[in-house]
Amino acid sequence: MSHLSGNRLSANHPPLHRGPVGGPGVWYGPDVVGSSDWVYRLSDAEQGELVDAMRAARRCRDDIADITKADFSLPNLGGRLEDLRREVIRGRGFVLMRNFPLAEFDFAEIATMYWGLGTHFGSARSQNTRGHLLGHVVDLGDAFENKSQRGYLTNRHLMYHSDSVDIVSLLCLRKSKSGGLSSIVSSYTIHDEMWKRRPDLAAALYGPVGRDRRDEVPDGKGPWYELPVFNYLDGRLAINYLRQHIETTKRHADAPPMSATVAEALEFLLELANDPALYLQMSFEPGDIQIVHNHQILHNRTAYEDWPEAERRRYLLRLWLSPPDGIALPDAFAERYGAITPGDRGGVVVPGTKLQAPLEAM
Repeated sequence: MSHLSGNRLSANHPPLHRGPVGGPGVWYGPDVVGSSDWVYRLSDAEQGELVDAMRAARRCRDDIADITKADFSLPNLGGRLEDLRREVIRGRGFVLMRNFPLAEFDFAEIATMYWGLGTHFGSARSQNTRGHLLGHVVDLGDAFENKSQRGYLTNRHLMYHSDSVDIVSLLCLRKSKSGGLSSIVSSYTIHDEMWKRRPDLAAALYGPVGRDRRDEVPDGKGPWYELPVFNYLDGRLAINYLRQHIETTKRHADAPPMSATVAEALEFLLELANDPALYLQMSFEPGDIQIVHNHQILHNRTAYEDWPEAERRRYLLRLWLSPPDGIALPDAFAERYGAITPGDRGGVVVPGTKLQAPLEAM
């Protein structure tokens, strides 16, 4: 079957990989919660390098979006960030950095330091149709029911999902009055548990699954596309799951209906993701940076209650990053990522998008 807009998959996704994959990307929350292996604390010297690099970058660049890795020299910390990036992409799939310097710096200086640190992980990608390369995660009170509205601009519970990019990074500036906990789960662990318990459902998720673009339609594309949840290529899994986009595909009359087996498989995936025996939950403190590999980690946020004072309300900065050494992706990912070239893929780009790094929520 073919589709006029080129949405249907044919030979652009690899065959299924039968059985568990194992490796460092498979972990269980209760086993790692008491470990400090996934936490990296910036030293005073490393904080000083960030500050020096920020000041140098601001002298040579007027717009933080123009700052490159070459502009943001970190003589000692840079090597450690290389190690952390490899751990995110090739190892456990996530890291929590602590002690990012916030005190005594204004918003533009903090944003510049965060952006500069991000350049050591990859190139920034647009996070919405407005071309925001620097995201502001804050409750703006917008209606989440709007099919095109993004949940990070609300205070509501965000179900487990993966974003449209290789790496997502969050810097906590202020935390909420209560709630807002981050939960992450290894989608590799989910994959392997599905093969052990229900191999029929695991196999079903290697087939094409309809996805709604939710009005974020790239030039020359249709309003929906198909992409398997489980993808195995060159010895690595790439798992892509965003349930809301899957469910709303049915609003398109020409999209193929979801089979009962795929529907059951998606329910089982979510059941596993919400199992306390699998996930890891953490709270963000000011100065914490969470960095996760979207191809092997699903993330979730609990609902939160905010402070009444605007200056105290929960505020995070976010970067979507495409690393130059990212894993190989099947051709099918080009439907969501725009391309599959490491370092130059992912993000939200539609006709008329103007890339920018705003210093305030818009």
